[in-house]
Amino acid sequence: MLRQAQQPRPYQNKKTMSQQKETRRRLIVQKLRNAKRATRKEIMDYLEFEFTEILGENFNMSNRTFERDLKAIERNSHIYIKCDKSTNRYFIEDEDEGVMEYNERFFGAMDIYNALKIDEQNRDYIFFDKRQAKGTEHLFGLLHAIKNRLQISIGYHRDFSEKVLPRKLEPLALKEFKYRWYLFARDVDDKRTKVYGLDRITDLEITKKKFPKNTEFDLAQTLKHRFGINFPKENEKPQRVVLSFTAQQGKYIKSVPLHKTQAVLIDNNKELRVCLNIFPTYDFRMELLSYGETVKVIEPKRLTKEMKNVYQTALGQYD
Repeated sequence: MLRQAQQPRPYQNKKTMSQQKETRRRLIVQKLRNAKRATRKEIMDYLEFEFTEILGENFNMSNRTFERDLKAIERNSHIYIKCDKSTNRYFIEDEDEGVMEYNERFFGAMDIYNALKIDEQNRDYIFFDKRQAKGTEHLFGLLHAIKNRLQISIGYHRDFSEKVLPRKLEPLALKEFKYRWYLFARDVDDKRTKVYGLDRITDLEITKKKFPKNTEFDLAQTLKHRFGINFPKENEKPQRVVLSFTAQQGKYIKSVPLHKTQAVLIDNNKELRVCLNIFPTYDFRMELLSYGETVKVIEPKRLTKEMKNVYQTALGQYD
């Protein structure tokens, strides 16, 4: 039997029913991802603790509501939760990597929202990075245009100049990188696919003119071996990049991989050596520089030479 739920804390603003449902469903997924398998009672006990002890809210959930939540999770998040009848334990079937990545970001945003709503005094304990993502006001409109293949027109501050350049685009996808959002779009005039920073877009207009789906351009495949948002040179192919990190820095690199293609070659008390299959673009070189003396480029030799030249030029600044 579940313990009687505590009364909400007096300073706690009640969430709407919709918000409570989203939180409940996120917690079910979180429990099963962490525990791998759990009985209904274990899941219910976990939900009760999170709602009453952490969020300070009433918790009351019937078996019927639990089953409805599982169906809603499947319908809305494409996460399939099954029950092993032999043990009466629930588990998540193998998730598609892309779906899991999307859900992780969505659930992460909910975690932040909940942390900010728990107590009005949290502003004394939570401090945000001053570098906030800009241009997010365009996200909803651009996503609508992308999904419905609607041509857009924008004003664009290229290289943050004062001059605003008009552009007619066929929007393809959105990508976040280093606190900024970017739009991948095909220029209507020169038919080339380019990248546009959302923080430099003005006067966004979504037209009613539809554009055909481009079956020849696979954006997901294009991004697969890319770090950041820079396009590789024409006809350039991904390269095998081998990096050696100090053992201490390697612990961070293992917990937060540089790229999805990262594979460990050597892992001991002297170094972590990894290989990546990527385009060594400007964004990637800047990332390597941020690790300073804790990383050494082993392959390719051309990238090793480029990094040496950058360090030598930087040292020259201090003569």
